Amino acid sequence: METIYSYLSKRQESTSLALFRLGFGLLMTYSIIRFWLKGWIQMMYIDPSFHFTFYGFEWVIPPGNYTYVLFLICGLSAFFVAIGYRYYMSIIVFFLSFTYIELMDKTTYLNHYYFVSILSFLMIFLPCNSSFSVDSYLKKKSIKFCPRWCVDSIKLLLFIVYFYSGLAKINKDWLYEAQPLKIWLTTGSYDFPLIGSNLMQQEWFHYFMSWGGMFYDLLIPFLLIYSRTRIFGFLLVIFFHVFTVLLFPIGMFPYIMIMSSLIFFNSKTHKKILNFIFKPIKLKIENIKEIENIKIQKQPVVLIVVSIFFMIQFLFPFRYSLYPGELFWNEQGYRFSWRVMLMEKRGYTTFKVVDKQNENSFYVMNDDFLTEFQERQMSFQPDFILEYAHFLGKHYKRQGLKNIEIYADSYVALNGRISKRFIDPGRDLLKEKRGFKNKDWIIPLNEKINCL
Repeated sequence: METIYSYLSKRQESTSLALFRLGFGLLMTYSIIRFWLKGWIQMMYIDPSFHFTFYGFEWVIPPGNYTYVLFLICGLSAFFVAIGYRYYMSIIVFFLSFTYIELMDKTTYLNHYYFVSILSFLMIFLPCNSSFSVDSYLKKKSIKFCPRWCVDSIKLLLFIVYFYSGLAKINKDWLYEAQPLKIWLTTGSYDFPLIGSNLMQQEWFHYFMSWGGMFYDLLIPFLLIYSRTRIFGFLLVIFFHVFTVLLFPIGMFPYIMIMSSLIFFNSKTHKKILNFIFKPIKLKIENIKEIENIKIQKQPVVLIVVSIFFMIQFLFPFRYSLYPGELFWNEQGYRFSWRVMLMEKRGYTTFKVVDKQNENSFYVMNDDFLTEFQERQMSFQPDFILEYAHFLGKHYKRQGLKNIEIYADSYVALNGRISKRFIDPGRDLLKEKRGFKNKDWIIPLNEKINCL
C-alpha cells in the first residue's frame, strides 16, 4: 500500500497533458471537417433507409438532416478541447457526440473510432487544461505540476492498444500464410519510387510484413517506455504508420497514433514543443500566476473510475474465449478487441421469405433496402445478417404478410479460402434473438486460426 501511495503522490509537469490535449483536439477537429467535406455524412448516415445498430443501442439512430448539427457540435467541441476552452465541458460534449456518431451505424465501425471514444472518456478525468490553455489564460493561473498517474494512464491505454494488436496477430493465417496481407499487397496498385510495384508481389515480403507487424505491435510500447530506446521507437512509429498510409486507406488512425506516441517523451521535450508552437502567438502571459500543484477534486472517486475503466480494457478483448468455434469465422467477441486489419472476408448472402399461410416464397433484393457498402458488410457478418433478417420480417409484416419465415443462403470466403456455407439454411432467422448468446446457427469452420 505504501508503494501505491508513493506512486500516487508523484508529480509531473502538466505540459505533457497540454501537448497531448492540443494534438488530440486538432486531429479530431480536422477529422470531423474531413468527414464532412468528403460527403460521408450524407452517404453514410442520411441516404441509407436502414442502419445496422449495436445490440443494446438500437435507440442510437441518425437524426436525419440534423446529423450535420451533431457533427458541427462534435467538431466545435474538439476545437475547444484543443485550445483548452471550458475544457471539462468540451471533452464531455466531444465524448458524447463522437460516441453517438460511432454508434449510429455499425457498418462504419473502425478500431480507431473506438480508440477515440475511450480515450476521450479517459480525458474527462485528466486536468489537460492546467497549462497552455485558454482556461488558464482567462483564470490568470497556470498549474506547473499534475499527478504522474494522469500522464501514465494515457501511456497505459496506448500500451494496451499496441500490445493487444500484436497478440491478435499471433494466429495461423497471419504468421504462417501471410494472410490477408498477401491478398492486399498482390491485388493493390502500388508504384513507389526506386522499388516500384515489384516488391509488393514478392512472397518473402508478405511474410516480412506479417511477422514485422506482429513484432512491431508487441515491442513498440516497450521501446517507447525506456528512455534509451525512445527516439528509435518513435522513429519506428513514424516510419510504420507513414508506410501503412501509403499502402492502405486507413484514415486518421496513423496520425492519431504518431501524435499519441509523443506522450512517452519527458515533460521537458513537451514544453519545448509547446513554446515553439505558442511563440508566434505572443500572448501576454506575464500576468499569469504559476501554481505548483493541482488538486484533483474527489481524487479517490476518480481513481476508482479510472481503475474500473482499465480493468474493462484489460479483460474485454478476451471475451471471445466465452464462445465456441473459430473467432475469425463467427466474429463473436471480435470487435472492440484491437484486431486491426486481420481479415479479408467476402460473402454472398440472399434471403428467402416464406409465407406460411399459402406456402409461397420469394427472394429479397438486398439493394432495395441496403446501400452497396451496407450489403457488402452484411454479407459476411453474422450479427448483421440476423439484424437484417429481423428488419425484413418487420417490413413484410407491415406489408400484410403476417405468418412468415426468413431463411438465409450465405457463403463466405475467409483469407483466401474457398467459399463455404456460412449460415444454416434451415434455420428461420426470425426465431433467433439478437444478443450475446452463442449463435449456433452459424455453420462452424472446423479449423483453428486463432492461437490464443
